[in-house]
Amino acid sequence: MTRRSLLAAPFGAMAARLAAESVKGATLPLTSRRYSDPTTELDVFRLTEPSYVSTLPAHYNRAFTRNSTTLLFASEREGTAQAFRMDLKTAEWRQLTDTEELDAASLTFTPDNRSFAYFAGRSLSLSPLSSLRERRLHEVAEGWERTPGMSIGPDGTHALFAERRGEGSRLRMIPLARGEAATVTEAPFAISHPIARPMRAQILFRQADQGLWLVDSGGRQKRQLKLAPGLVGPANWSTDGRTILYLNLPEDRAQLNNIREYTPDTNTDRLIAKTSQYAHFGFNRDGSVFVGASRNKGSPDILLLLRVTRREMTLCEHKSSQPAETAPRFSPDSQRVFFQSDRDGKPAIYDVHVDELVAKTDADR
Repeated sequence: MTRRSLLAAPFGAMAARLAAESVKGATLPLTSRRYSDPTTELDVFRLTEPSYVSTLPAHYNRAFTRNSTTLLFASEREGTAQAFRMDLKTAEWRQLTDTEELDAASLTFTPDNRSFAYFAGRSLSLSPLSSLRERRLHEVAEGWERTPGMSIGPDGTHALFAERRGEGSRLRMIPLARGEAATVTEAPFAISHPIARPMRAQILFRQADQGLWLVDSGGRQKRQLKLAPGLVGPANWSTDGRTILYLNLPEDRAQLNNIREYTPDTNTDRLIAKTSQYAHFGFNRDGSVFVGASRNKGSPDILLLLRVTRREMTLCEHKSSQPAETAPRFSPDSQRVFFQSDRDGKPAIYDVHVDELVAKTDADR
């Protein structure tokens, strides 16, 4: 600021600006606490304090750098929801944003780990980690509202999201370099949570919990996938893009929720395993091990499930009041499991080391 503008600016506004500039990029001390799980006696690390809300990005977004040393998440530690990165070796925080109306679920690293993207209010922004000088990519137009979900494709060239007006919606794609958003396809329902298919020019998106749809990136060959009867829980592409792994929720709540695998190229759907009533799940990079959060009130646990044997092993209690929001997931190297829970107050992020239980995977595959 020049001397003239400094003297002319209202003191309150000037103070707020200087405070904002001093917070963004600031390094904060660790808050990690270790405890022994009462069920399994395994060490659990609570990485954030339950006195303020801290949450992970959407389960399909990149919350970790490829080397599994950095976590991207949102927290209200400084009063409002902001993006942070955590060094998983030291548990030290660094604040990445100073914005309003941050959508925590939309946070994601780019594939090269050099930048991160997010929605805040009606604006989609991209910010390099080196300078934190965000660049606005898109502003939702008047008369439209954004639906849940935003992701960046595996090649790191485009972001995907959807906008709704009335009962209809449109799937949008925008380049991370310069360019305008383009409409891929439209639908008479609210499109949500679009995810690009690895190795192929296709996009998966949801119709709430009623179904999954697939469309070419050019808007052609749109079709609803023929999944097992029941509601559709969390879904994501396998690492190689050959199949979609999803949680099937039978309409009869007495039946067990199950993990299933759909192959788009052959239109086949098969059972992977029945579960201890998972409300959410994740999988390691080669799809050999799953991690789930049970909604069973008598056993509110985080569990590992081995694909080959279909046997489960309890890791720890999650005790979340909202099991579907625990969003358990592996780090890229499959050596740690992360989840969120409000068991101790407000939602906080937890971590369990599983290096003695799960084989290490190649993060670059």
